[in-house]
Amino acid sequence: MLRRTLHFSTVLLVLWLLTAYELFYNPPLAETGRADAVFVLAGASDERLAVGQDLVDTGAAPLLVLSSTGLPGNTQADALCGAETRRTTCFRPDPLTTRGEARSISDMSRDRGWDDIIVVTSTYHVTRSHLNISQCSKATVTMAASHPDLGPGQWIARFTEESIALATSVLRPVCANRV
Repeated sequence: MLRRTLHFSTVLLVLWLLTAYELFYNPPLAETGRADAVFVLAGASDERLAVGQDLVDTGAAPLLVLSSTGLPGNTQADALCGAETRRTTCFRPDPLTTRGEARSISDMSRDRGWDDIIVVTSTYHVTRSHLNISQCSKATVTMAASHPDLGPGQWIARFTEESIALATSVLRPVCANRV
């Protein structure tokens, strides 16, 4: 009985790792094309911001929209928010979570009449953030990924965190009820 339980647990662990790899390390990404705006989600701004700026610089969209949080992982984006330009604008999500960002992106897209948006985040965050934003917004959402430099233990931690958060997003859709 113990051997069967161990075997079953090992199979489940391997299946979860394979699924997590595909969803969070190697998520499916469409070509970005043209959009009304490029959003950069908060956190890890040292890796995400450059991807968003490059998309705007190469003509993917005329406007870079940054999530501003005032938190340590977002210092580069927050610094740009202090000096907004005609090509850069910012928003502060409420609450300061991916769920709050999804609602803010939806509201901003609706209010400005944006039909197509590109959203930049880290690879491990693409699947969940796309689901959250798509649950709220009528705009066509194309994801673009930055690639974090994480070690194996850090990836396992991200796989775990994102698996739980993704399950929560499926069971409790972001814009179904405000939290």
